[in-house]
Amino acid sequence: MWRSEDVTTTIKNKIGLGVIGCGNISMTYLRNAALFAGVELRACADINAEMAAVRAHEYNIRALSVDQLLADPEVDLILNLTVPAVHFDVTMSALDAGKHVFTEKPLATSAEAGRKLVQAAKAKGLLLGSAPDTFLGAAGRRARLLMEQGAIGKPVSGTAFMMGRGMEHWHPNPQFYYQPGGGPVFDMGPYYLTMLVNLLGPVVRVMAMATKGQDQRLITAEGPFQNTSFTVGTPTNVLSLLEFQCGATVNFGASWDVFRHSNHPIELHGTEGSLRLPDPDTFGGTVSLSARGADWQDFDSDQQLFGVRNWPFDAPDRANYRMVGVADLVRALHEGRAPRASGDLALHVLEIMEAILLSGENQQSVTITGSVAQPPLLGEDEARSLLV
Repeated sequence: MWRSEDVTTTIKNKIGLGVIGCGNISMTYLRNAALFAGVELRACADINAEMAAVRAHEYNIRALSVDQLLADPEVDLILNLTVPAVHFDVTMSALDAGKHVFTEKPLATSAEAGRKLVQAAKAKGLLLGSAPDTFLGAAGRRARLLMEQGAIGKPVSGTAFMMGRGMEHWHPNPQFYYQPGGGPVFDMGPYYLTMLVNLLGPVVRVMAMATKGQDQRLITAEGPFQNTSFTVGTPTNVLSLLEFQCGATVNFGASWDVFRHSNHPIELHGTEGSLRLPDPDTFGGTVSLSARGADWQDFDSDQQLFGVRNWPFDAPDRANYRMVGVADLVRALHEGRAPRASGDLALHVLEIMEAILLSGENQQSVTITGSVAQPPLLGEDEARSLLV
């Protein structure tokens, strides 16, 4: 069990980070870990021991079994990068082992499971954080600052669209993306919904319609499953209407049945103007403001903190600073506060996503019973202080 008197000593000596799940997404976190202060990679584990050994060799850390990693006294914080279906089991096991946890999204595959994780972390005095942390990037911080400055006045309406062709054309084993706990709402929805909650506050009611564009999907990506088909087990085309506590209503569409479109990722409209945001799956991009119908004023983030293009490594075309949420959690531990990318925030987003699918199934509006406070704005000085 974590003891409060250990905080100062551990922060001074850096928080020991153990990674569980060494697949594609782990490469981003492992590489970015060196950018942030207060955390040090110690070990990794994966159900595939060979994959863990590869990552351990690449980053000069130890490859352990999951049980060994959870029992390791040099590991204080678990970074859960497993597939969504086992997020709950791995996170709960880590909390039971007395470890703080930051997990990839979604927090769990059901709101009930997510609530158990949040309750367990609080009962044990441990911090729980969850991706996405993209709202802490340059574009997200700029948009939040403009909203707090009243740039669009009182928010009234908005749109958010995540549309594409899915995963099977690039991912070698995409089947899990199309099962319960996956789909465009659970897989990509967290980026959009977390950004919206960060900007507008909690959602109180949802209405939606949900369909499948195809019952079977053909894998065309290179790999062991190329040219094989699989059954789709969750909606892939969802249109929803979100009512926020602040009174704003936002249309949110999430689809993997669209070849091409021209919708902006996020637009918000208020009594004094309109705000346009880039893809919330990245940390950078251009935020644009129209004050009372004037021409768009662009705020580019290419030269801003956590906005500089750094990914892919060999030919960067976007900003990818996954790990900033982990760094903020470590700082939160030191300061005795909740992390910005908190379990509470992820739980609220999970409740919204579950309500969207439920509404699409029963064709009725669904009330969101839980709530969450907007995470505090990450100021520029504090953001800079998270870096090595």
